[in-house]
Amino acid sequence: MRVLRFIAAAILCVVTQAARADDTEPAWRASALAMVPAGFVAGTAYRTDGSTGYLAVYPATSNDPKTPASVFAARQALVVKLMPDATRAVSAELKPRTGPDPDNDDTDFAKLHADLAAKRATLPDGTEPCDLGAWSIDKDPDGLNVRAEPSVKARVLGTLPPPYRLRLGGAENTPDGGWLTEFRIIGFKDGWFLIEGAKPPGKDYEDDKRYPRSAPKPYAGRGWVASNKVGAAYANDATRMGGLFQAPFVDAKWMPAQRELGGAIDTDGGPKRLLACSGLWGLVESHDGVRGWWRALCSNQVTNCS
Repeated sequence: MRVLRFIAAAILCVVTQAARADDTEPAWRASALAMVPAGFVAGTAYRTDGSTGYLAVYPATSNDPKTPASVFAARQALVVKLMPDATRAVSAELKPRTGPDPDNDDTDFAKLHADLAAKRATLPDGTEPCDLGAWSIDKDPDGLNVRAEPSVKARVLGTLPPPYRLRLGGAENTPDGGWLTEFRIIGFKDGWFLIEGAKPPGKDYEDDKRYPRSAPKPYAGRGWVASNKVGAAYANDATRMGGLFQAPFVDAKWMPAQRELGGAIDTDGGPKRLLACSGLWGLVESHDGVRGWWRALCSNQVTNCS
């Protein structure tokens, strides 16, 4: 059911974003930018209602991995009083946002995020709920430590294998760098990802009957791994391709970003770094140094996640 709801939300979002791609910003937005309070970044001017305009704004620290934004947090908007012809801003006031914008996909994805928020009670205190696919990028021969708490001093529960170079006499599908150990990210706290469900490296992509019993076996339970040891691929997030958002919302400021080999980011490849997460969003750094949010990350090592 969750997959079907995600697909439905994605289809709606593609249609909405395609329509918005041809829209121009309302004339009043340019003059309203000077009224954005210090410490906030302007996003989309998402509604004009007579002589009142509504500008999405998010804290300037939303894409800082030390203070990442939360998709579950209450939002604010800059409510702008306009001239009678609605072309210029006269004054503005920061107010709580009463609900999602009906013209984008916030409502549909809010349902998915509500399911994740309901699981918060099952996570350790202070953990931000997430749902992303990812893999270990740690090349330490001893493997990546999975810890009982988000701390380098915490007890080690087990390890995730380093890249595994499977040899089956030429019948293997092993990539040049070896198979990476995949898992699900279910939470984030203070620079650490809470993970579970790690799989033996490459087992999903090789002949199951020939996959060796001697292959490394990862710790598959729940535990914490350092965020700088984790990577992922961009998945089709049903939002705007080619860049990242300043906050984990589709009406936040959008910033163009590049792939590793050049060209606008899309579902081919992944970010340079995965920094944090919130719900279905990942805070990443692109290969050209842009830091922002991308919705939906996956761990498919043989094709893109479109």
